[in-house]
Amino acid sequence: MQPLDWVIIALYFALIAWLAWWYGRHQKDEVDYFLAGRHAGWIVIGASIFTSNIGSEHIVGLAGQASVTGLAMAHWELHAWCLIVLAGLFVPFYYKSAVKTIPEFLEKRFGPTARFILSIVSLVAYVFTKVAVTVYAGAVVFKALLPDTFGSPENAFWIGAFSTVIITGIYTVFGGMRAILHTATPQAVVMIFGSLVLTVIGLSKLGGWSELVNTCKANAANFTLWRPVTLEDVFTPDALPWLGVMIASPIIGLWYWCTDQYIVQRALSAKDLATARRGALFGGFLKLSPVPLFMIPGLIGWALYQKGMLPLPVKPDGTLDGDAVFATMVRELLPAGLRGLIVSCLLAALMSSLASLFNSTASLFTIDIYEKLRPGKSGEHLVFVGRVATACVVLLGVVWIPVMAHVSQGGLYRYLQSVQGYLAPSIFAVFFLGVFWPRLNATGAVWGLATGFVCGMIKLTLQIFFGKGEGKLHEPAILAAIGDFNFLYATGVLFLLSAIAMIVASYLTAPPPPEKIKGLTYGSIHAEAREEIKKSWDIWNKLMALLILAGVLGMYLYFSFWLK
Repeated sequence: MQPLDWVIIALYFALIAWLAWWYGRHQKDEVDYFLAGRHAGWIVIGASIFTSNIGSEHIVGLAGQASVTGLAMAHWELHAWCLIVLAGLFVPFYYKSAVKTIPEFLEKRFGPTARFILSIVSLVAYVFTKVAVTVYAGAVVFKALLPDTFGSPENAFWIGAFSTVIITGIYTVFGGMRAILHTATPQAVVMIFGSLVLTVIGLSKLGGWSELVNTCKANAANFTLWRPVTLEDVFTPDALPWLGVMIASPIIGLWYWCTDQYIVQRALSAKDLATARRGALFGGFLKLSPVPLFMIPGLIGWALYQKGMLPLPVKPDGTLDGDAVFATMVRELLPAGLRGLIVSCLLAALMSSLASLFNSTASLFTIDIYEKLRPGKSGEHLVFVGRVATACVVLLGVVWIPVMAHVSQGGLYRYLQSVQGYLAPSIFAVFFLGVFWPRLNATGAVWGLATGFVCGMIKLTLQIFFGKGEGKLHEPAILAAIGDFNFLYATGVLFLLSAIAMIVASYLTAPPPPEKIKGLTYGSIHAEAREEIKKSWDIWNKLMALLILAGVLGMYLYFSFWLK
């Protein structure tokens, strides 16, 4: 890192600090703090959705995953179509019900118990998955780029981890959702531009796109988008067969993009329904970029490594350390100034994702737990509680840092998707059945959520301690088999178990009264609301949806045959 790099990073921090201060000056009540007063425009909503999703674990983890397993996990980054589902199907329900959190919507449909379960599951997931992998990925970059700045690479790792969590926590505690939304646009620009620069320079050094394709063809079986299906894959934890991908990827994608507070909270900040839908679609448009901008650099790094043009670190077992690929490319390929720009890009990804996480977690705690236990508190009091809750989440993130190194086994990105695969199915099932099937009642929702969550945590626990891997228990054989059961197929099984529990419990108990579900299922929307919803899906929203579909389809068609 040269002086010019530090100047660029300092300018980035100064810009973010000023924006956070400017937009976070006046926080009157919980609607201001958690939803930016419901005055946000579609550009900042879409940018915030994108930057909330693309954390440092995406930039670092996607490049690392691409360098090791090619494009097999690109399916999770071709989920822009899920935001069409969010804008087209779910935003009208969320926005018209005037809720501040997604669990609050679930209470309207199914009662307080379902809301409480979803709040607890979400809080646990946020602290122990998103915080862990996001901060760990950022710390990996500090370790690679500043190995001697703080005395040793290990010191750089821990200082980078602690400082980013604390700095992000400070501006989130102060600025709330307004600061997050209005810092999202410059962060999105920095992320996209920085990754584009690295991609162009890497391709230029390699010899162009055709050279990348030809190099990857030599390892086509490992780099292809679609992997063959075999019986052995069923009990191979790290296998990525296309059938398993097609089962798990949509479940995880629709849960994350359509029902997760972390994402949907941005759309709830819109000034009107049409803006909320357009903001979600703009986020979908930006979501078309991760494969070319964040995965392709990993392929370029691998190709340069194969040609002896880039030294990449390897693990003790001799395999490539994928999670260090992106940072190594930044260090080895970029000149001073550009290196600072890319570090700013990574900091933007880290800070925007963490800020969104901190605010969403505080929203869940304050509105879904604290306000239920202590109703009638003033808006100013709830803002104070929200800030305290945010500070507590920051503290939990710091406490969790010492164990983050253990989550990188097999790659950060794959770890994140596997854990989400155990949390998503029951939530996905209860929202989609709840909206489209009026017969689903509160008892069915609670039983389905509880069944899916408990079974998912059992699977995750067995996966950690039992199986064929080194250091795992091999007996009893049944537990080892469950531990090794591929996470892609396990996601599908968990969805089926949750859906069956919901259906059986609902039919064994009384149906919900029609007045209870009025306006909360598609069949019960009254005519006036239908007309408003129809008008909000205007020609520009339709064109943006078509553009997103064309982009997703185009990438699927190209990358399905690019190594033939």
